[in-house]
Amino acid sequence: MKIRKVLVAGGAGYIGTHTCVELLAEGFEVVCADNFNNSSPTAMDRVEQITGVKIPTHEVDFCDLTQVEELFAKEEIDAAIHFAGHKAVGESVEMPLMYYENNLLSMINLCKVMGRTGRKNVVFSSSATVYGFSDKLPLDEDTPTSAYNPYGRTKLYIEEILKDLHHAENDWNVSILRYFNPVGAHPSGLIGENPAGIPNNLMPYIAQVAVGRLEKLRVFGNDYDTPDGTGVRDFIHVVDLAKGHVAALRKLEEEPGYIVHNIGTGNGCSVLEMIKAFEEINGVSVPYEIVARRPGDVGTNYASTDKAEKELGWKAQFGLEEMVRDTWNWQSKNPNGYE
Repeated sequence: MKIRKVLVAGGAGYIGTHTCVELLAEGFEVVCADNFNNSSPTAMDRVEQITGVKIPTHEVDFCDLTQVEELFAKEEIDAAIHFAGHKAVGESVEMPLMYYENNLLSMINLCKVMGRTGRKNVVFSSSATVYGFSDKLPLDEDTPTSAYNPYGRTKLYIEEILKDLHHAENDWNVSILRYFNPVGAHPSGLIGENPAGIPNNLMPYIAQVAVGRLEKLRVFGNDYDTPDGTGVRDFIHVVDLAKGHVAALRKLEEEPGYIVHNIGTGNGCSVLEMIKAFEEINGVSVPYEIVARRPGDVGTNYASTDKAEKELGWKAQFGLEEMVRDTWNWQSKNPNGYE
């Protein structure tokens, strides 16, 4: 089975735009659909600047089944990558119903419509949060799953929904990618992470403090059982992550059924190490304060990526230096994001 045209649901977002760039580079046709609630149409203009290709872009709310049906009536899709979900741990604790409704319904509607077309190929952006408070490190794909916040549970529930769907209809080919912590930006500086309001993730928070948009960074907890007391995460460059989706699509062409892979570097980096690297490599200052731990955060997690390397032929290529350099290149050229 040959995959030619790929729908990127949530394609105008941070990971979506970078994935569109890598898909085009690998010869796929790309269709973008986004509701633009937490993204900007300008991002797709920037993708066109990078690639020289104008991607057909549709404004679609994937929680509205009729809108999804209308999209598929216009476009003949071979496979879909689902990025159309809310993604902030803290926000999910405060607004669980919004997370359950948006994240689950958007995927259910997509699968309903794809099932009718007979082209049942989907890549789902899951998360390392599905591993919960596991003491087993590095985290591999056989680590027991146990999400500890509403965001993580939506990812886990969708994984189960897709697994059940494949068991019921074994012509579904599903690739689950469990991301660790995406950071960085396209080296052109044209696209990058552009969160609305105060960032929920570390790297854009650091970058906005460095560029002067925010006064100081809040570091959530310095009493974890880690070398410097701050949380340790497996940060992965967004371009590496985007290339992981290309590898997953290539694997779907082999009709593998239901597959799960971690997407990370296999290396842990603490919050304070990230701040220090950002300051030293970019020659900027990032003032910070230590505040209380954030609900739902774990002390340490990092990936085993052996399975992705073996089965997808994928491995992260970029290190911490590229991550902080490319982030600052994006933020310094676009101090207010896409505005």
